[in-house]
Amino acid sequence: MSDADAARTDAAAADVKAMCAAVKKTIVGQNEVVDDVVTALLAGGHVLLEGVPGVAKTLLSRAVAAATGLVFSRVQFTPDLMPADLVGTRIWNGEKREWEVHRGPVFCQVLLADEVNRTPPKTQSALLEAMEEHQVTLDGVPHALGDAFFVIATQNPLEFDGTYPLPEAQTDRFLKKVVVGYPPHDAELALLERGPRHKSDLPSAVVDEARLLELQRLVSAVRVDESLRRYVLALLTGTRTSTSLKLGASPRAGLMLVRAAQARALSLARAFVLPDDVKAVTLPVLRHRLSLSTDAELDGLTIERVLAGLLEKTPVLSPP
Repeated sequence: MSDADAARTDAAAADVKAMCAAVKKTIVGQNEVVDDVVTALLAGGHVLLEGVPGVAKTLLSRAVAAATGLVFSRVQFTPDLMPADLVGTRIWNGEKREWEVHRGPVFCQVLLADEVNRTPPKTQSALLEAMEEHQVTLDGVPHALGDAFFVIATQNPLEFDGTYPLPEAQTDRFLKKVVVGYPPHDAELALLERGPRHKSDLPSAVVDEARLLELQRLVSAVRVDESLRRYVLALLTGTRTSTSLKLGASPRAGLMLVRAAQARALSLARAFVLPDDVKAVTLPVLRHRLSLSTDAELDGLTIERVLAGLLEKTPVLSPP
């Protein structure tokens, strides 16, 4: 690596560290969650946050948007939310005698789809084109959402009343599923002392859109050796052949696993991926793409335990 490349890598890692630090000033006791969300944004992917109400999922989303200087929009998903309420529609203007496009809240840079699993699958699916193509189509006309478009969807655990499981086609569009638990004891005690945060307490921007897009391009340049690609493929194959799983990981899952590992490497000031990067992102990248077999469910297994066992028994391949 040349001195110039090393300097770019170090500067990128410093910016990512500053983004995470800014968000952590607002979000107490969720350091790993913050790192997962910020590196997902760095990788150009979307995030599904799962947790009980009151663990700062919404505040986290606002803080990430504020730290990156991106335009934020929030949609509360409800059982009566229609696709047009999300993406917009065309309305006839009688005075001008022409159709006018009324854009929905999806036209932003950071979209918080709050409690996404409280709305029926038809509206949930309205997000698919936006997440995959960074555009929406209104009456056959595509409208771009921009390269920085980032979705943070929150959901309550499926055991809660009034929730719908997300379609597999939609969950596969999320780079990561991050489980937000309760903060550690000391952090929650500090939170009680500090009191609730408000919009005025959100962090100032530490990067802008142009810098964020540059960081995403640098992620693509992080080197992934063939041995690491073979290791990723071995993990994917392990999910497909496991008797504990009825649905294994797709090729898209492998691409996202590599992308997430590249983002983690860059955030740690490395221009190359290590096996530890792949291991660190395997759970959040794969947990929502796998389904347990009936026997595994009856035995009380979880996706997390299956993936932990798979990582333990899959050897890291040496470079050829």
